[in-house]
Amino acid sequence: MSIIVASFYQFTPLEQLEGLRSHLLALGRDRHLKGTLILAPEGLNATLAGSRTAIDDFMAQLRQIPQFQGLEALDYKESQSQTPPFQRFKVRIKPEIVTFKQDNVNPQDTVGTYVEATEWNQLISNPDVTVIDTRNNFEVKIGTFKGAKNPETASFTEFPDYIHDNLDPEKTPKVAMFCTGGIRCEKATSYLLKQGFQEVYHLKGGILKYLEDVPEEDSLWEGDCFVFDERVAVQHGLKPGNYELCLGCGHPVSAKERESPYYNWGICCPHCHDHLSDEKRRRREEKVRQLTLQRQRQAVSDGNET
Repeated sequence: MSIIVASFYQFTPLEQLEGLRSHLLALGRDRHLKGTLILAPEGLNATLAGSRTAIDDFMAQLRQIPQFQGLEALDYKESQSQTPPFQRFKVRIKPEIVTFKQDNVNPQDTVGTYVEATEWNQLISNPDVTVIDTRNNFEVKIGTFKGAKNPETASFTEFPDYIHDNLDPEKTPKVAMFCTGGIRCEKATSYLLKQGFQEVYHLKGGILKYLEDVPEEDSLWEGDCFVFDERVAVQHGLKPGNYELCLGCGHPVSAKERESPYYNWGICCPHCHDHLSDEKRRRREEKVRQLTLQRQRQAVSDGNET
């Protein structure tokens, strides 16, 4: 049975976050969901995994909570996974549902023009439009749209500095931006409009919606799309990609990189092998040993149950 992976967010004012957290935590655990839901004064952001019935019931219950009534505009998308993409269910309270650290940015007040996935190719093929990938550098290197600019940021909080140093509203009147699911672009487009850019567009539903709706033969997407769960990356049709996470440093590792002599499962990869101390290597080797034993015991247990 396939596992439903539901991603959704909404910018909406929230209060009494502690009580809301407790209620949502109980709802998710009762339905055996896995994943993370983030609450902040500006709204919610979540990626959850579970059965079809569990996801549908959780969303129905969510919309009955007074703070979330009327959330028909909730940005919601689904994919499927054959294996659990998360290990636990968590509800966290944070200052922002996506960290940007710009006090004057409010997507509920000012936001760019949404562009449907099926209309995105036409927009970014316009030579007068500057196309920017708002994601972090390692995400861009896995895959991006043809011709898109890479700000080479280590975190989203660096994005305003990139705009300040590289773009001029007078010389770059039309800007189109995209991110994984759309949430980062809500703040990025709001920020650019506040900086005086006249025409600012963003891909509605993000890359995931594009990969879901646009046939591969018509696509301008190149590579895989990094996702923040154990699938690591997805391809067109939201099928699992060819990446794994290095258990040592957490960096995505391609199939080709896993053939490298510097790749040692659970210990290091080509991205971290050259700054791995002897002490770290010993700790990681012990962690791999314990994980292997745990899997062996689980396999024996599963065999006894059949």
